[in-house]
Amino acid sequence: MPSFDISSKVDAQTLDNAINVAKREILNRFDFRGTESTVELNKKDLIINISTENDMRLTSILDAIHSRMIKQQLDPRSLDESKEHYQSGTMVKKEIKVRQGVDADASRQIMKDIKESKIKVTTQKMDDIIRVSSKSINDLQAVIALCSKGEYKIPLQFTNMK
Repeated sequence: MPSFDISSKVDAQTLDNAINVAKREILNRFDFRGTESTVELNKKDLIINISTENDMRLTSILDAIHSRMIKQQLDPRSLDESKEHYQSGTMVKKEIKVRQGVDADASRQIMKDIKESKIKVTTQKMDDIIRVSSKSINDLQAVIALCSKGEYKIPLQFTNMK
C-alpha cells in the first residue's frame, strides 16, 4: 500500500552554517562595532543563545538570522521564539529552541484537516511524524497538496514516499 511521512526536521549542519554566516554579518556591521553581542548555537540541544545590550540590537540579530536561514533554504518557522528575552545585568539574553518533529497540536490539526477533506487515506501518529497511507497514489498527492496549502506553525516535509 503506498504511503508517505509528514515530518518537520531541520538539518543541523545547514542551520550551523546559517548561524555562523549571520554571526559574521553581525560582527561586521557598523552599528555592532565595539559591542559585546554574541550568537551561539548549541548543536546538541539545538538551542540558539543570543546575548546583546538592548532590544533594538536583539531585533537586528533576529532579522539577520531569519534572512540567512531563508538564503540557506531553511524555514524560520522552525524557530520557537515564544520564550521572552530576559535582562541579565546590562545584557539582554534570549534562548531560541529549534523545533524538531511534528508536535502534538500540529499533528492534531493536520490529521483533523485530512479527515475533514474526505480523502480516502489513513493517518497514523508515529512519535514525531505522521504516516499517511492509501490505496491510490492520487489520494496521497491530494493530501500533500492539502497540507502544503495549510497554515501550520511548523514547516512540513513530505518524505519516505513508497
